[in-house]
Amino acid sequence: MLQQSSVREAQQPETHQVEAVNRRLDRNLYLTRQKIYPKLAHGTYRRIKWALMAVCLGIYYLIPWVRYDRGPDLPNQAVLLDMENNRFFMFGLEIWPQEFYYVTGLLVLAALVLFLVTALAGRVWCGYFCPQTVWTDLMVVVERFWQGDRNARIRLDKEPWGPVKIFKKTMTHISWIVIAVLTGGAFVFYFADAPTLARQLLNGTAPMQAYVFIAILTGTTYVLGGLAREQVCIYMCPWPRIQGAMVDHESLLVTYKDNRGEPRGPIRKSEVKRTTGDCIDCKACVAVCPMGIDIRDGAQLECIQCALCIDACDEIMEKVGRPTRLIAYNTIANQEAEAKGSTAPVKYVRARTLLYLGLIALVGLIMLATLFNRSILDANVIADRNPLFVRLANGDIRNGFTIKILNKLHEPRTFTVGIEGLPPNAKLLVVGQEQAAEPSIVVPTDVLSEARAFVSVPNADLSKLVSETEPFFFVVKDKASGTVTKRKATFRRP
Repeated sequence: MLQQSSVREAQQPETHQVEAVNRRLDRNLYLTRQKIYPKLAHGTYRRIKWALMAVCLGIYYLIPWVRYDRGPDLPNQAVLLDMENNRFFMFGLEIWPQEFYYVTGLLVLAALVLFLVTALAGRVWCGYFCPQTVWTDLMVVVERFWQGDRNARIRLDKEPWGPVKIFKKTMTHISWIVIAVLTGGAFVFYFADAPTLARQLLNGTAPMQAYVFIAILTGTTYVLGGLAREQVCIYMCPWPRIQGAMVDHESLLVTYKDNRGEPRGPIRKSEVKRTTGDCIDCKACVAVCPMGIDIRDGAQLECIQCALCIDACDEIMEKVGRPTRLIAYNTIANQEAEAKGSTAPVKYVRARTLLYLGLIALVGLIMLATLFNRSILDANVIADRNPLFVRLANGDIRNGFTIKILNKLHEPRTFTVGIEGLPPNAKLLVVGQEQAAEPSIVVPTDVLSEARAFVSVPNADLSKLVSETEPFFFVVKDKASGTVTKRKATFRRP
């Protein structure tokens, strides 16, 4: 084994009296929950998690308050799901219900990016970005503030109830509830103007739906982030079961190097030559794990790849004078190569990642193409169902229609309406403009307007219609730009 001449001078590391949840040696499918007391870790990955937690929480809580000027008569909230007017605003992008395929495209892109990231580095989404992880981390910070770190919390739970314990537990749960209320409140701000809704919530004039949703989200945040914690990841989330199909031999995963660490054994001041591996069985990696597992048991469903065990192990290795990264991000291919005395570089470019990149590019290009070719005018024509047609006193046949025009520009527009495809003497009449030679419809900014219209064919021209259901077109023209949109309709006769 490796020489350890400096072992006697090395700092004696702290060992932890902790047992991993669902250990490989005594794994039980019907084990009751064991409460986990994660210890505060120090190191690179913990700092990364602090930074990403601050960014994610900042985005969630602050985005509703960001303003974006879209012009008069339009909301100036940068991100807004306007349920009242059936629109979704995201900075310069405005999506109507009939354009929901953009949201579908964004969800497909998000899924493909998740697949790509998982193929490259395992469950980094779970370890760093998942809302459950972020809010659980925040709840643990609060718990640590009031109750102390791991050992202090364990002692507190073992103590009999008294003034100090009641105070610490009460303040912890009050803080969790405050965070949960703020979380629910921030969510409803995405559905209405944030400053206006905030004032209404404070003075009690907000819609009842807002209070109901805040209450629901307060409850779920408190229960899932404060109480359930790792149970959500293990039992409620499907991703741990799916991600096994997303990784391969070239995926970077948090891994214990057993060829270097085994056989594990405690460090002794009297030894000159270490006869065991580098792992001193201090269980620091178990103590900091938010899932309560032992990474030395190998790949496990519970592992969220947060890498806090790497920080904990590196700190111990530095204390005992051994190389760091006994636990590290590693690939299965490299582990197999190391067992044979060589190394295998990470293959970031491979068939799986190229497939995901290709699909991401394809979906992205399709969305960009549809976005750049997006129509600023949407028209729809609905024929009356009852009656299908009416015979006038002079023998003419008349059909009724409802014309709907959506103005997607942020300015009022005037549209003329005409028909083509029917006999020359056919007439179009728009209700309210019976005397107009060229009927027009004024559509305000960002509004869907509709008008009643009647199309009649003189009795003398009915014989010119080929069938009882004659196709023709409504022609909608923007007066200012000259943009023309045609919508097919059917003229019915006896």
